[in-house]
Amino acid sequence: MNGNFRLGSLFGIPFYLNASWFLVLLFFSWTYGNGLAAQFPNLMGIAPWLLGLGTAILLFSSVLAHELGHSLVAMQQGIEVKSITLFLFGGLASLEEESKTPFGAFAIAIAGPAVSVLLWALLSYGSMSLPSGPIAAIVGFLATINLFLALFNMIPGLPLDGGNVLKAAVWKITGNRYRGIRIAARAGQVVGGVAIASGILSLSVWNALIGWFLYQNAGRAFQSSQLQEELSRYTAADVVIEGEFVIGLHDSLRQLANQAIPYQGKVSRFLVVDEQGQLVGSVNLEDLNSVATMQWPQVSVKELLQPTVLPPVVQSTQSLLDIVALLDREKLQTLAVVKESGALVGLLEKAAIRRLLQQRVATA
Repeated sequence: MNGNFRLGSLFGIPFYLNASWFLVLLFFSWTYGNGLAAQFPNLMGIAPWLLGLGTAILLFSSVLAHELGHSLVAMQQGIEVKSITLFLFGGLASLEEESKTPFGAFAIAIAGPAVSVLLWALLSYGSMSLPSGPIAAIVGFLATINLFLALFNMIPGLPLDGGNVLKAAVWKITGNRYRGIRIAARAGQVVGGVAIASGILSLSVWNALIGWFLYQNAGRAFQSSQLQEELSRYTAADVVIEGEFVIGLHDSLRQLANQAIPYQGKVSRFLVVDEQGQLVGSVNLEDLNSVATMQWPQVSVKELLQPTVLPPVVQSTQSLLDIVALLDREKLQTLAVVKESGALVGLLEKAAIRRLLQQRVATA
């Protein structure tokens, strides 16, 4: 991951630190250490700044606990958590997919703030139980930060947790997940815009940066929802060309060569089907060179068949949204498309999906 350093795993989830995290760690350690030095003059030497460093690490541990709240609830729903990353603006749990239901989405969204509220309650009790001094002050400060973390994240706009709660509510009411994302994303852009404006008016660079981060990510969520909704309207059958890159098991190499001419330089392999149209393997076009040209009419494709070299198979009725996720997850460019009977329809290329979307944009 670019600019990220892996520290290990938590509950089987890879845990990363972004390079920006170290800048915040140093800045916070220094500024809070200065605050402790002023508040407790009896602290000697570098003790205030060591305590500031410890407080910063505990603060980010609270952020990590917040993200683990999201992650563990997602894992309970069978959703893979790809990673947790701590960075300049906090933390991010990267999920393989979204929840299948509005309630599931709500549960994941609310889990992080719930952890922060629990930490606030425990730390508040701890600070009141400790004698006055630097440790009690630090614990009380961490309690306040966790409460702020919970409340700030519940602002109803993406990419904040409150935005995901709003998304789940709209999804539940309208039955349309994508409408929920769009409304929550627009709300997030409003929140980001307000933060940017407040940063400019108050000359607060930090407010402006947070506002820009929120505005940009909310915009990406809006665009992504539009793309996802568009893809969900189509299936593999809408983009695959029947019979493209397909040859019969008993066809001759001459037929294969003739059929491959339009795709010269664009495709290196054809799929092979038997008499029932079932996929039985593939043939590499370069292998044609291993047979003399004059023998191509007499030699069948079966002679060059590679039965184990097959692309992943998807059903023709499968949503393009799921197919794009599969292509991206497995880093694939092509898939074989079959009917319910198992008969091969053709080869689906990632580029064909891109062309469909471009055509839709052009005609919109």
